[in-house]
Amino acid sequence: MNQNTDLPKHVAIIMDGNGRWAKKRLRNRTYGHEKGADTVRTITRVTRELGIPVLTLYAFSTENWQRSKTEVTALMHLLKRFLKSEKTEMLENNIRLMTIGQIHRLPDFVQSTLKETLDATSKNNGMILNLALSYGGRYDIVNATKQIATAVQNGKLKPNEITDHHFQEYLSTKELPDPDLLIRTSGEMRISNFLLWQIAYSEIFITPTMWPDFSEKEYLSILTNYKNRERRFGGRK
Repeated sequence: MNQNTDLPKHVAIIMDGNGRWAKKRLRNRTYGHEKGADTVRTITRVTRELGIPVLTLYAFSTENWQRSKTEVTALMHLLKRFLKSEKTEMLENNIRLMTIGQIHRLPDFVQSTLKETLDATSKNNGMILNLALSYGGRYDIVNATKQIATAVQNGKLKPNEITDHHFQEYLSTKELPDPDLLIRTSGEMRISNFLLWQIAYSEIFITPTMWPDFSEKEYLSILTNYKNRERRFGGRK
């Protein structure tokens, strides 16, 4: 499907509220994460149907490792099940899976399944589903800085040659356009260490809806709101 030029080329979503959604229903947090996985399927499908080229989902942050061992383990097993169950749909719908973050920190059983899905979908070109796993924006920037410092130290780059463009080439998202639209569910008014460099000029939409309740209808409403915004990128028009 051709992309509608009024729609964003890259949507990034902070999927928040699974735990609180479950708590309101007197269920454990794992139940909320499982329902949240259903929403991932829905939003990915809609994004593909609309022809939006890239969808980045904040699935697990570097700070999430601080959660209880029980919850982290449940999240890792849920991630593995999701990757296995969705591989066929990704292949059928020409979706390429990508990841950003400290993947080496994930358990071996997740890394092996992740690699299988990444390899299987690597030649797909209809849409990119980019999962931020063990990801932190500060780490991304620090890691890029270290690589640039090494390049300068080795004589491959001069300090006066470093530009925004050069810096971007060392970020984990170097293959992707910056997000045009950032959505956060559950009403929290913060970025939570997500794509700190990349969202410099993203349009931001905060919804009070918790992620398991985030629907296709609300997603389409936000995209309509985006189309009606005037993007100035710091300039005046």
